[in-house]
Amino acid sequence: MTDKAKIAVLISGAGTNMAALVYASRIGDCPYEVVLVASNDAQAPGLALAAAEGIATFAHPHKGMTREAHDAAMEDAVRQAGADYIVLAGYMRILSDDFVERWQGRMLNIHPSLLPLYKGLDTHARAIAAGDSHGGTSVHLVTPELDAGEVLAQVRVPIVTGDTPHSLAERVKLAEHQLYPRAVAEYVSRWRNPAWLLERLRERALALPETSEQESFGSAGFRVGEGKSGKYFAYFSDRPHGHERIALLVKTSGMDELNALVEDQPETYFKPAFYGASGWVGIILDRPDLDWGDVEAWLQRSWRSVAPKRLTRMLDIADEF
Repeated sequence: MTDKAKIAVLISGAGTNMAALVYASRIGDCPYEVVLVASNDAQAPGLALAAAEGIATFAHPHKGMTREAHDAAMEDAVRQAGADYIVLAGYMRILSDDFVERWQGRMLNIHPSLLPLYKGLDTHARAIAAGDSHGGTSVHLVTPELDAGEVLAQVRVPIVTGDTPHSLAERVKLAEHQLYPRAVAEYVSRWRNPAWLLERLRERALALPETSEQESFGSAGFRVGEGKSGKYFAYFSDRPHGHERIALLVKTSGMDELNALVEDQPETYFKPAFYGASGWVGIILDRPDLDWGDVEAWLQRSWRSVAPKRLTRMLDIADEF
Protein backbone atom coordinates (compact mmCIF):
# COMPACT_ATOMS: atom_id res chain seq x y z
CA MET A 1 0.00 0.00 0.00
CA THR A 2 1.31 3.42 -0.95
CA ASP A 3 -0.99 5.74 1.02
CA LYS A 4 1.06 8.15 3.10
CA ALA A 5 -0.22 9.86 6.22
CA LYS A 6 -0.27 13.63 5.86
CA ILE A 7 1.24 15.54 8.77
CA ALA A 8 1.29 19.21 9.69
CA VAL A 9 4.28 20.32 11.76
CA LEU A 10 3.88 23.22 14.19
CA ILE A 11 7.03 25.16 15.15
CA SER A 12 8.02 28.35 16.90
CA GLY A 13 11.71 28.64 16.04
CA ALA A 14 14.54 27.09 14.04
CA GLY A 15 12.62 23.93 13.27
CA THR A 16 15.48 21.45 13.47
CA ASN A 17 13.16 18.61 14.47
CA MET A 18 10.83 19.67 11.66
CA ALA A 19 13.77 19.43 9.25
CA ALA A 20 14.59 15.95 10.54
CA LEU A 21 10.98 14.92 9.89
CA VAL A 22 11.03 16.39 6.39
CA TYR A 23 14.26 14.75 5.29
CA ALA A 24 13.31 11.40 6.79
CA SER A 25 10.03 11.56 4.85
CA ARG A 26 12.00 11.56 1.61
CA ILE A 27 14.08 8.48 2.32
CA GLY A 28 12.91 5.02 1.36
CA ASP A 29 9.34 3.95 2.01
CA CYS A 30 8.50 6.49 4.72
CA PRO A 31 4.79 6.23 5.62
CA TYR A 32 4.21 9.99 6.05
CA GLU A 33 4.63 13.24 4.17
CA VAL A 34 4.82 16.77 5.54
CA VAL A 35 2.05 18.86 3.94
CA LEU A 36 2.31 21.99 6.09
CA VAL A 37 4.71 23.77 8.43
CA ALA A 38 2.92 26.38 10.55
CA SER A 39 4.11 28.77 13.23
CA ASN A 40 2.92 31.34 15.72
CA ASP A 41 5.92 33.49 14.67
CA ALA A 42 6.14 34.78 11.11
CA GLN A 43 9.89 35.21 11.53
CA ALA A 44 10.55 31.63 12.67
CA PRO A 45 13.62 30.44 10.69
CA GLY A 46 12.04 27.05 10.20
CA LEU A 47 9.41 28.56 7.90
CA ALA A 48 12.08 29.65 5.40
CA LEU A 49 13.62 26.17 5.47
CA ALA A 50 10.23 24.57 4.81
CA ALA A 51 9.48 26.97 1.96
CA ALA A 52 12.86 26.20 0.39
CA GLU A 53 11.88 22.52 0.46
CA GLY A 54 8.64 23.27 -1.37
CA ILE A 55 6.39 22.70 1.65
CA ALA A 56 3.37 24.92 2.26
CA THR A 57 3.80 27.28 5.21
CA PHE A 58 1.48 29.30 7.41
CA ALA A 59 2.15 31.87 10.12
CA HIS A 60 -0.24 33.59 12.50
CA PRO A 61 1.13 35.60 15.45
CA HIS A 62 -0.69 34.98 18.70
CA LYS A 63 -0.21 38.44 20.21
CA GLY A 64 -3.51 40.05 21.13
CA MET A 65 -5.53 36.88 20.54
CA THR A 66 -7.19 34.54 22.97
CA ARG A 67 -5.68 31.05 23.12
CA GLU A 68 -8.83 29.58 21.60
CA ALA A 69 -8.92 32.08 18.72
CA HIS A 70 -5.28 31.49 17.83
CA ASP A 71 -5.71 27.73 18.04
CA ALA A 72 -8.70 28.02 15.70
CA ALA A 73 -6.61 29.90 13.12
CA MET A 74 -3.84 27.30 13.28
CA GLU A 75 -6.30 24.43 13.12
CA ASP A 76 -8.02 25.90 10.10
CA ALA A 77 -4.70 26.00 8.25
CA VAL A 78 -4.01 22.39 9.26
CA ARG A 79 -7.38 21.25 7.96
CA GLN A 80 -7.02 23.24 4.76
CA ALA A 81 -3.74 21.39 4.14
CA GLY A 82 -5.55 18.06 4.50
CA ALA A 83 -3.40 16.87 7.41
CA ASP A 84 -4.27 13.64 9.19
CA TYR A 85 -1.92 14.33 12.13
CA ILE A 86 -0.39 17.31 13.91
CA VAL A 87 3.22 16.97 15.02
CA LEU A 88 4.56 19.57 17.46
CA ALA A 89 8.25 20.36 16.99
CA GLY A 90 9.34 23.12 19.30
CA TYR A 91 5.92 24.76 19.27
CA MET A 92 6.06 27.00 22.32
CA ARG A 93 2.36 27.36 22.95
CA ILE A 94 0.10 25.65 25.46
CA LEU A 95 -2.89 24.47 23.45
CA SER A 96 -6.53 24.83 24.49
CA ASP A 97 -8.23 21.70 25.79
CA ASP A 98 -10.86 21.71 23.04
CA PHE A 99 -8.22 21.82 20.30
CA VAL A 100 -6.29 18.95 21.87
CA GLU A 101 -9.41 16.84 22.36
CA ARG A 102 -10.46 17.28 18.73
CA TRP A 103 -7.10 15.82 17.70
CA GLN A 104 -6.94 13.16 20.40
CA GLY A 105 -4.74 10.31 19.22
CA ARG A 106 -3.61 12.34 16.21
CA MET A 107 -1.31 14.91 17.83
CA LEU A 108 2.28 14.09 18.86
CA ASN A 109 4.98 16.03 20.69
CA ILE A 110 8.63 15.55 21.59
CA HIS A 111 9.82 16.52 25.05
CA PRO A 112 13.47 16.80 26.21
CA SER A 113 13.33 14.46 29.21
CA LEU A 114 12.64 10.85 30.07
CA LEU A 115 8.97 11.26 30.86
CA PRO A 116 7.31 11.10 33.30
CA LEU A 117 10.37 12.84 34.75
CA TYR A 118 10.66 16.62 34.38
CA LYS A 119 7.52 17.76 32.66
CA GLY A 120 7.53 21.40 31.59
CA LEU A 121 10.63 23.61 31.23
CA ASP A 122 14.30 23.51 32.30
CA THR A 123 14.44 19.75 31.93
CA HIS A 124 18.21 19.45 31.47
CA ALA A 125 19.06 21.66 34.45
CA ARG A 126 16.66 19.67 36.62
CA ALA A 127 18.14 16.33 35.54
CA ILE A 128 21.69 17.52 36.26
CA ALA A 129 20.71 19.04 39.63
CA ALA A 130 19.05 15.75 40.62
CA GLY A 131 22.27 13.84 39.96
CA ASP A 132 20.65 11.67 37.29
CA SER A 133 22.90 9.39 35.25
CA HIS A 134 20.90 10.08 32.08
CA GLY A 135 18.78 12.72 30.45
CA GLY A 136 16.96 12.03 27.24
CA THR A 137 13.97 12.67 25.08
CA SER A 138 10.43 11.27 24.77
CA VAL A 139 7.84 11.24 22.02
CA HIS A 140 4.32 11.25 23.43
CA LEU A 141 0.69 11.78 22.52
CA VAL A 142 -0.64 15.21 23.41
CA THR A 143 -3.37 15.43 26.05
CA PRO A 144 -4.88 18.41 27.87
CA GLU A 145 -2.53 17.73 30.80
CA LEU A 146 0.95 19.03 29.97
CA ASP A 147 3.44 16.34 28.88
CA ALA A 148 1.21 13.61 30.33
CA GLY A 149 0.12 11.66 27.25
CA GLU A 150 1.11 8.09 26.42
CA VAL A 151 4.85 7.79 25.79
CA LEU A 152 5.47 6.23 22.39
CA ALA A 153 9.28 6.14 22.33
CA GLN A 154 12.33 7.33 24.29
CA VAL A 155 16.10 7.65 23.94
CA ARG A 156 18.42 7.87 26.96
CA VAL A 157 21.40 10.23 26.77
CA PRO A 158 24.17 9.96 29.39
CA ILE A 159 24.97 12.92 31.62
CA VAL A 160 28.76 13.25 31.79
CA THR A 161 31.03 15.01 34.26
CA GLY A 162 31.04 18.75 33.66
CA ASP A 163 27.79 18.77 31.71
CA THR A 164 25.84 22.01 31.64
CA PRO A 165 22.21 22.34 30.60
CA HIS A 166 23.48 23.66 27.25
CA SER A 167 25.93 20.84 26.56
CA LEU A 168 23.39 18.19 27.54
CA ALA A 169 20.74 19.88 25.41
CA GLU A 170 23.00 19.73 22.35
CA ARG A 171 23.46 15.97 22.70
CA VAL A 172 19.79 15.38 23.42
CA LYS A 173 18.91 17.31 20.27
CA LEU A 174 20.96 14.84 18.22
CA ALA A 175 18.94 12.04 19.78
CA GLU A 176 15.70 13.87 19.05
CA HIS A 177 16.53 14.10 15.36
CA GLN A 178 16.94 10.32 15.23
CA LEU A 179 13.97 9.44 17.43
CA TYR A 180 11.19 11.72 16.20
CA PRO A 181 10.99 10.64 12.54
CA ARG A 182 11.08 6.97 13.51
CA ALA A 183 8.45 7.35 16.22
CA VAL A 184 6.14 9.34 13.95
CA ALA A 185 6.58 6.80 11.14
CA GLU A 186 5.78 3.89 13.45
CA TYR A 187 2.75 5.62 14.93
CA VAL A 188 1.08 6.71 11.69
CA SER A 189 1.61 3.26 10.16
CA ARG A 190 0.50 1.24 13.20
CA TRP A 191 -2.68 0.25 11.33
CA ARG A 192 -0.45 -1.93 9.13
CA ASN A 193 1.25 -3.60 12.09
CA PRO A 194 -0.14 -7.12 12.81
CA ALA A 195 1.01 -7.04 16.45
CA TRP A 196 -0.72 -3.71 17.09
CA LEU A 197 -3.91 -4.83 15.36
CA LEU A 198 -3.97 -8.13 17.25
CA GLU A 199 -3.56 -6.38 20.60
CA ARG A 200 -6.47 -4.02 19.85
CA LEU A 201 -8.59 -6.97 18.74
CA ARG A 202 -7.62 -9.06 21.76
CA GLU A 203 -8.71 -6.31 24.16
CA ARG A 204 -12.16 -6.24 22.60
CA ALA A 205 -12.66 -9.99 22.16
CA LEU A 206 -11.59 -10.89 25.68
CA ALA A 207 -13.85 -8.20 27.15
CA LEU A 208 -16.84 -10.36 26.18
CA PRO A 209 -18.15 -12.77 28.86
CA GLU A 210 -16.37 -16.10 29.38
CA THR A 211 -13.99 -15.75 26.43
CA SER A 212 -10.50 -17.11 26.02
CA GLU A 213 -7.78 -17.07 23.39
CA GLN A 214 -6.56 -20.27 21.75
CA GLU A 215 -4.47 -20.70 18.63
CA SER A 216 -6.08 -22.55 15.72
CA PHE A 217 -4.25 -23.52 12.52
CA GLY A 218 -1.54 -20.98 13.29
CA SER A 219 -3.92 -18.10 13.90
CA ALA A 220 -5.07 -16.45 17.12
CA GLY A 221 -8.61 -17.61 17.85
CA PHE A 222 -11.17 -16.51 20.42
CA ARG A 223 -13.61 -18.92 22.06
CA VAL A 224 -16.63 -18.60 24.30
CA GLY A 225 -17.59 -21.27 26.81
CA GLU A 226 -15.61 -23.69 28.92
CA GLY A 227 -13.51 -26.73 28.05
CA LYS A 228 -14.41 -28.88 25.06
CA SER A 229 -17.82 -27.26 24.83
CA GLY A 230 -16.25 -23.89 24.02
CA LYS A 231 -16.76 -22.58 20.49
CA TYR A 232 -14.75 -20.21 18.33
CA PHE A 233 -16.42 -16.92 17.45
CA ALA A 234 -13.47 -15.03 15.91
CA TYR A 235 -10.05 -15.54 14.37
CA PHE A 236 -7.24 -13.09 13.69
CA SER A 237 -5.38 -13.86 10.48
CA ASP A 238 -2.26 -12.22 9.11
CA ARG A 239 -2.73 -12.61 5.34
CA PRO A 240 -4.85 -15.77 5.64
CA HIS A 241 -4.35 -18.55 3.10
CA GLY A 242 -2.77 -16.37 0.46
CA HIS A 243 -4.98 -13.31 1.03
CA GLU A 244 -2.85 -10.18 1.03
CA ARG A 245 -4.53 -8.36 3.92
CA ILE A 246 -4.71 -8.68 7.72
CA ALA A 247 -8.19 -9.75 8.74
CA LEU A 248 -10.71 -10.61 11.42
CA LEU A 249 -12.84 -13.66 10.63
CA VAL A 250 -16.31 -13.76 12.17
CA LYS A 251 -19.57 -15.64 11.62
CA THR A 252 -22.37 -14.29 9.44
CA SER A 253 -25.95 -15.53 9.31
CA GLY A 254 -25.10 -17.64 6.27
CA MET A 255 -23.93 -17.66 2.67
CA ASP A 256 -26.51 -15.15 1.45
CA GLU A 257 -25.30 -12.47 3.85
CA LEU A 258 -21.64 -13.37 3.25
CA ASN A 259 -21.99 -13.06 -0.52
CA ALA A 260 -23.92 -9.80 -0.24
CA LEU A 261 -21.27 -8.23 2.01
CA VAL A 262 -18.44 -9.25 -0.32
CA GLU A 263 -20.28 -8.03 -3.41
CA ASP A 264 -21.40 -4.70 -1.93
CA GLN A 265 -18.21 -3.78 -0.01
CA PRO A 266 -15.20 -5.64 -1.46
CA GLU A 267 -12.86 -3.05 0.06
CA THR A 268 -14.00 -4.17 3.52
CA TYR A 269 -15.12 -7.81 3.28
CA PHE A 270 -13.92 -10.97 1.55
CA LYS A 271 -14.75 -14.68 1.54
CA PRO A 272 -12.02 -16.59 3.42
CA ALA A 273 -10.62 -19.53 1.46
CA PHE A 274 -10.71 -21.93 4.42
CA TYR A 275 -13.70 -20.68 6.46
CA GLY A 276 -15.92 -19.09 3.82
CA ALA A 277 -17.81 -22.27 3.00
CA SER A 278 -19.15 -22.22 6.57
CA GLY A 279 -20.44 -18.66 6.32
CA TRP A 280 -17.49 -16.90 7.95
CA VAL A 281 -16.59 -13.50 6.53
CA GLY A 282 -13.20 -11.80 6.48
CA ILE A 283 -13.11 -8.17 7.65
CA ILE A 284 -10.02 -6.32 6.41
CA LEU A 285 -8.28 -4.72 9.40
CA ASP A 286 -5.26 -3.02 7.84
CA ARG A 287 -7.14 0.10 6.77
CA PRO A 288 -6.34 3.60 8.07
CA ASP A 289 -10.09 4.35 8.27
CA LEU A 290 -10.97 1.20 10.21
CA ASP A 291 -14.00 1.72 12.45
CA TRP A 292 -13.23 -0.11 15.70
CA GLY A 293 -16.84 0.37 16.78
CA ASP A 294 -17.88 -1.72 13.78
CA VAL A 295 -15.29 -4.36 14.72
CA GLU A 296 -16.70 -4.50 18.26
CA ALA A 297 -20.22 -4.93 16.89
CA TRP A 298 -19.14 -7.85 14.68
CA LEU A 299 -17.29 -9.50 17.57
CA GLN A 300 -20.33 -9.29 19.82
CA ARG A 301 -22.66 -10.52 17.10
CA SER A 302 -20.42 -13.49 16.29
CA TRP A 303 -20.01 -14.20 20.01
CA ARG A 304 -23.80 -14.23 20.47
CA SER A 305 -24.21 -16.72 17.62
CA VAL A 306 -22.25 -19.44 19.46
CA ALA A 307 -22.39 -18.46 23.15
CA PRO A 308 -24.42 -20.54 25.62
CA LYS A 309 -28.00 -19.38 26.08
CA ARG A 310 -27.40 -18.53 29.73
CA LEU A 311 -24.90 -15.88 28.59
CA THR A 312 -26.84 -14.45 25.66
CA ARG A 313 -29.99 -14.27 27.78
CA MET A 314 -28.23 -11.91 30.18
CA LEU A 315 -27.18 -9.62 27.33
CA ASP A 316 -30.65 -9.73 25.76
CA ILE A 317 -32.13 -8.54 29.06
CA ALA A 318 -29.51 -5.80 29.32
CA ASP A 319 -30.27 -4.65 25.76
CA GLU A 320 -33.92 -4.17 26.66
CA PHE A 321 -32.90 -1.47 29.09
